[in-house]
Amino acid sequence: MTDIDAAVSSLLQARRLGITIPSPSLPDSHAAYAVQAGVAKALGWFGNAAPLHWKSGGASRSAPQTHAPLPSAGVWSSPARAGTWPFHLRGIEAEVALRLGVAVDAGLAATLDETTARDCIDAMCVAIEVVDSRWSEGLSAPPLAKLADLQSHGALVLGPWARFSQRDWSAQSGQVRIGTQSLHEFRGSHSMGDPSFVLLAWLRHATRNGAVLAAGSVVTTGSWCGMLRAQAGDEVLAEFEGIGTARVT
Repeated sequence: MTDIDAAVSSLLQARRLGITIPSPSLPDSHAAYAVQAGVAKALGWFGNAAPLHWKSGGASRSAPQTHAPLPSAGVWSSPARAGTWPFHLRGIEAEVALRLGVAVDAGLAATLDETTARDCIDAMCVAIEVVDSRWSEGLSAPPLAKLADLQSHGALVLGPWARFSQRDWSAQSGQVRIGTQSLHEFRGSHSMGDPSFVLLAWLRHATRNGAVLAAGSVVTTGSWCGMLRAQAGDEVLAEFEGIGTARVT
């Protein structure tokens, strides 16, 4: 059994049994993406179509960006209730999600630059990424193991869509309220300074094997609040000034 096969098997076991399992050793990001694809195929997440929902991001503009396709069953419209959805961690990230207004294939993606990639977007919304892990080490698992596990994805909540407009993201303010915790406030804190910076790398990654991203495809673009922690039963409200809100219990 290869490293990829073993990691796929571990993630399938963890998901099917609702448990965590020790993380694998993977040689590189190509292997981690192969694990993502293997799990998706085994669980029938996307069939022959390109995924409609993604998460993408990086620690800075100079750091490598990573990407993960998200199963639609864990993407919810706000206000959402998680109910019995299985979580181990309940990390909370407040994000801005972007929606494609046109279909994008590899040919188009190859011609784009940062500005023209932005022109492909028609809408944005506030998003809450619920961070989780199938690895026993949780968020201390090796980076490639976390990438293989859909970048530690648990669920994604999308607020109402608003027309996309480029703005002074350094002045963008927002806040997150979790249960009875003190209010968490932020301003201009996106790791790349502009959530649309992720677009070019995401579009080229998502279409690299001949897939076509349909108009309406969504990418969430990285946290503005770091990672906060919620408990079972907490109501989480994220708000970005001038964009909107998202809510999940």
